[in-house]
Amino acid sequence: MTDATGKALRPLDARLSFAALILALLLASALSLALGHGDLSDPSLRGVLLELRAQRLFGAMLSGAALSVAGVLVQGLFRNPLASPSVLGTTAGASLGGRVALLGIQFLLASGQLPALPPDVAIPFGTVLGALGALALLLLVSRVRDDLVVLLLTGFLLASAFSSLEGFITSLAQERWELSRALLSFALGDMSGVGARQIALALPLVLAGCLLGWSWAAPLDLMLSGEDEARSLGVELVSLRRWIVIWTAVLTGAAVSLGGNVGFVGLIVPHALRPLVGVLHRRLVPAAALGGAAFVTLCDVLCRVIPGRSEVPLGVITGLIGAPTFLWLLLQHRRESYAV
Repeated sequence: MTDATGKALRPLDARLSFAALILALLLASALSLALGHGDLSDPSLRGVLLELRAQRLFGAMLSGAALSVAGVLVQGLFRNPLASPSVLGTTAGASLGGRVALLGIQFLLASGQLPALPPDVAIPFGTVLGALGALALLLLVSRVRDDLVVLLLTGFLLASAFSSLEGFITSLAQERWELSRALLSFALGDMSGVGARQIALALPLVLAGCLLGWSWAAPLDLMLSGEDEARSLGVELVSLRRWIVIWTAVLTGAAVSLGGNVGFVGLIVPHALRPLVGVLHRRLVPAAALGGAAFVTLCDVLCRVIPGRSEVPLGVITGLIGAPTFLWLLLQHRRESYAV
């Protein structure tokens, strides 16, 4: 097995990398439970604070794992380490679905009617339905013309259209301060409102997506050599592409339902892990799940400890860390490629 630069990767190196990822996740979890608003030394508050922080911790772990595994699947599908779940339009679709759910709940409450579903259930349904709606449009186009370039361009156009609709919804909420604040928090990313029911709804989707991603390791590895080579070796490209797109949408919807829009996770985590565990998906998928969970959890801890009148949005932290990190990784990759 080789790493992302083509150098031989010893089994011991891969095991050490996995041990480091597990240690990072344990450390991030301990910090998440120990740090935050409130005093754990107060016996009357300790139980409540730990419960709230544990829910927030599980939400961050699930969101990070889902986005990172979705990133691995999309990058394997396009055979491009610079791809991310957002290129399919599913992130924008999930965000739009969540905002529509928030808007509907607020207008029902304002009119004196009770919503059919409580907010912590309606928002996850909205995000997953939004992601699947974007997926349905994407698959409709792909049935007309089964081409990766067309798929990519369609995803970009869908993302632009959904972003415009999100802006329209936000403009409708300007007169209601609480609704406007909730929509802004959702757009910038926030784990403070994660509840037990949201976790219960997202957990089976994230676990199923991660397990399916791992089960597709062999055909994804074959696709690294090109579509013609993979097809000659028995890979059903159309079926595999369709299922990858479907589960990318499900994973993205589950992640957005927990923390809103959290950028760069599905892009930089898989890209950063390839030099450590190699390009083979049998190792890359579980490594991405661990690395993504640790990364988002640590970013969520930073949201709480940075001084300020209110918490820094999670999406801002991931963006401030992710953008320069991705630029550095990209420059390193180009430098190593020229050296070879």
